Amino acid sequence: MERNLKSLVNKNILLGVSGGIAAYKSAEIVRHLRKVGASVRVVMTKSAEEFITPLTLQALSGNRVSTELLDVEAEAAMGHIELAKWADGILIAPATANTLARLSNGRGDDLLSTITLAFDGPISLAPAMNQAMWGDERTQDNIRRLESQNFQICGPGSGDQACGDVGMGRMLEPLEILDIFSNSFSKGKMSGKKVLITAGPTQEPIDPVRFITNKSSGKMGYSLAEAAIESGAKVTLVSGPVNLSKPDNCNFVSVQTAQEMYEAVMHHIKDKDVYIGTAAVSDYRPLNKSSTKIKKDGTGKIISLELEENDDILKSVSNLTTRPFVVGFAAETNNLIENAEKKLKGKNLDLIVANDVSDEEIGFNSEENEVALISENETTFLERKSKKKIARNIIDYISNLI
Repeated sequence: MERNLKSLVNKNILLGVSGGIAAYKSAEIVRHLRKVGASVRVVMTKSAEEFITPLTLQALSGNRVSTELLDVEAEAAMGHIELAKWADGILIAPATANTLARLSNGRGDDLLSTITLAFDGPISLAPAMNQAMWGDERTQDNIRRLESQNFQICGPGSGDQACGDVGMGRMLEPLEILDIFSNSFSKGKMSGKKVLITAGPTQEPIDPVRFITNKSSGKMGYSLAEAAIESGAKVTLVSGPVNLSKPDNCNFVSVQTAQEMYEAVMHHIKDKDVYIGTAAVSDYRPLNKSSTKIKKDGTGKIISLELEENDDILKSVSNLTTRPFVVGFAAETNNLIENAEKKLKGKNLDLIVANDVSDEEIGFNSEENEVALISENETTFLERKSKKKIARNIIDYISNLI
């Protein structure tokens, strides 16, 4: 993989291109992002189209290039709010002096600037301008203001400029920019912490071909594992059966039944700093598993299935003498906060993440989520966004508590 760009793998990156001669380098940025496995959408300002065509960036990114704030066709499918929700990170390269001035003052009068106002993740800017413009005190004031607003500034560099001048203001090379930009996804707030996460469902066999299970895609648990890894944690992921690729750089343990998950968790929980139980663990298992397939005989006979309780993994972890910071999940269909608070107290948790699974758009197997983070002292609501973004918000929240 090129340089240290692993943190950009599988990320949704919105590339903003403003109107400067360095806009031609945006094509190379798109190429590198695609090469490392990122999905890319491009937003161009009107002046950027004077330097490079949307068709070029569309061909390289594989996605339609957006240029107009009031584009009716775009608004119907992927408008400025949808683009802001889609993106994991925004990189504006080149960022002209005009673009810096408009962003620093909170302008929202074109598509690119409006997206930055609606976006709640990392934004990086790669300045590109004449050395005199870069050195102007007003530009430097804008840079200081942007940095105070948590914009990441990538460069600029020094060297020959298109106008014939030599000095600061030249846009960094694409790989130099991406090196800096990639750090937005590996800030290390959980560096050195050991995290154990459970994900997915469990399956409790009735016979060799049938089982009892709970609905769970595992997407939230896997997103949390990826977010914790990005934040510098050493992650152990104990997963039930799911159709997901295991995250890189984690200790992965595959299980099927609730008993297997319980044993795996209790084996790996020692010396962990955080435990996050997202798995949809079956509360019961068949008392007696048939060794052969149970066949119907056509008589309409009613068959009874005796069930016994499985061990409560979450409660077992929270009751340990030396215990980690314990986070549970509550998938509720009614009385969301009330039921989650009961679970928080009843299982002695430090934090519970509650979501309403009766809403199909944020329920099982969905790509988005909307949750409440509930502790003994406060409740924090995270608005609807992708599960990846929700996961990063949760990990960031936890990192401030441990």
